Parts: sequence; C-alpha cells; structure tokens
Amino acid sequence: MSLLKSAESKILACLQNDVWSRFVTLSNQNRIWTLKVTNKSSHKHKDQAAKTPLVMVHGFGGGVGLWIRNLDTLSCSRPVYAFDLLGFGRSSRPSFPSDASLAEEQFITSIEQWRQSLGLERMILLGHSLGGYLATSYTIQYPERVSHLILVDAWGFPERPQPQLQGSGGQGSEVKRVSPPRWVKALVSLFSFFNPLAVIRAAGPWGPGLVNRFRPDFKRKYEDLFDDDTMTQYIYHCNAQNPSGEVGFKAMSESLGWAKRPMVQRVHLLPPSMPVSMLYGERSWVESSTGNTVAQIRGKSPTSITLIEDASHHVYADQPEEFNRVVESICNTVD
Repeated sequence: MSLLKSAESKILACLQNDVWSRFVTLSNQNRIWTLKVTNKSSHKHKDQAAKTPLVMVHGFGGGVGLWIRNLDTLSCSRPVYAFDLLGFGRSSRPSFPSDASLAEEQFITSIEQWRQSLGLERMILLGHSLGGYLATSYTIQYPERVSHLILVDAWGFPERPQPQLQGSGGQGSEVKRVSPPRWVKALVSLFSFFNPLAVIRAAGPWGPGLVNRFRPDFKRKYEDLFDDDTMTQYIYHCNAQNPSGEVGFKAMSESLGWAKRPMVQRVHLLPPSMPVSMLYGERSWVESSTGNTVAQIRGKSPTSITLIEDASHHVYADQPEEFNRVVESICNTVD
C-alpha cells in the first residue's frame, strides 16, 4: 500500500489546480480515498462553490490516478471529486458477499455514505466501465442526488446473448446448440475459481513486468506525462493488494464478463426527467449499440449518445481533450 501511495503521489504532482485529498470514513468505519480538485484562481472559488460538483467513478482495477489527464481541465469551472471505489485503490478492502445483488448493494451503500459524509446535496455523476454500472444503480436508488448521469463506456448493460442454434430450423431438422471446444470450456471452468487479476498477484516480483507486457497501452496513453513505468506501477500496486473489490465484481459478473443483473433490465427505473449522456470509444470492445437500446427503452427521456473517434475503452486517456470538451459541455447544461 505504501508503494501505491508513492506511485499515486508522483501522478498527482502533475496537477496544476488545488488538490484536497483525504480518507472519508463511513459509518461502518470503512474508508474511501478521496480527491477534491478546485480551480487555483482564488477569485473563481465563489463562482465554483455555486456550481454542481462533478463526481468521477473509475472502472474495474483502477483508481483516482487514471483521471490525471482530466482533473485539471474539468475542475476549472466547478469542483471535481474522484474517489477509489470500496475494495479498490487506496480505499478499505472489506469482504463482499457472493450474491450479485448484495455485492452491488454494498458498493452503492458505500457511495451514498461517502456522499453523506461530504455533505454533497446534488452532483453530476460520471462513471467509467464498472463505475458506469454502479453510477446507474446509484442514480436509480438516489435520483434526487444526481443532476445528470454521464456513462463512459459503461460495463454490464447488455444481456448475455443466447447460444446460437445450428440447423435450418425447419420442421423435422435436428437443432443443436453450438458448443465451444472442450479446451475453452476447461479454461473457463478453471478461471472461474480465481479472481480476475489473480495472475498479477501470483506473479510476485514479476507482476509489474506482466502489466507492462500485457497492457503496454497504459504506458503509451500517459507517455507525455511520464517517460518511465509510473502508470503501470500504479496499476500494478492498485491490484496487488487484497482482492476485495474483485470479489465484489466477480459476484456481479458471470463467465466472460457479462453482468448477472444486466442494467438494460433496470434503466426504465431511472426517472423520466433524468438526463443521461452515454460516451463510447469508437474502437472500444464495449458495444455502442447498447446506448441506442437504452435510448429506445427511455423513449422521450433525455438520452444522448456520443462516439469519440480514435478512442478505445479508456476514452478519457486516449482522447483526453475531446473527452474533457464533451464532459465540460454536458456539465454546462446543468449550471
């Protein structure tokens, strides 16, 4: 954890605006590591205080450090909060239940207690990937606290496709389900016993090297800020700890990363007046067509879909200027 703190400190040293950082203690004594970034120009502080704050929720395996390309720009006109989800980054790592709905509820309760501790009345809530799934669930439960929901390449929305059927489907034809090869079944079965990032921890001292080898894109995304392994070291140390949040995520997901409780089945529970903005990376593995499904479900409710060119799943790091411009524009519609 001390190495994670050092890596994060090096990242946050890049920020030009004022940073307030501390642990926010919840009623159950769990602690949520929190940043608040505000404009350094003191004469703007009064204007800022009147603006609805932007709260940013990272994705699976991440932490506040991944927003380094966005925090300064987005905090120019309003306060920006970023926190490490319960079980991730520098936040507490409690045990999570194995039931999907109970694990989800534990995440949501921690976010609400965090909000209460800080005294935030309303917020613009932005979530990336897993953070988008949790931000939607939170907004369904506490809509009066959210002015606008921004979903960035959100995980867990689509329903898992049903297995394809073989054969013509005509009368009398034998219909067979397409079955994956035996070795694929064996691998899926084997990995189902482990947490998603167990291999990083099992690698011991070779762990950081593994992250560099399998995710060299993380180093590239931030190479103009750091010419060394700062970002991959940060990712490694975020995930070398007790895999608490991973256990929670595993409880909510089924094989190959589908959500057990797909969010498309619940988006109709968002208030009709709740504005929802969905951002997708053009080259992401997350299907942007899900955004169209959400828009159809919500009917006349305000739902916008934006595709950011030449961006993968980590939209905010691949195309930070365009991402910041789009998010700032959305925030300005609130106040």
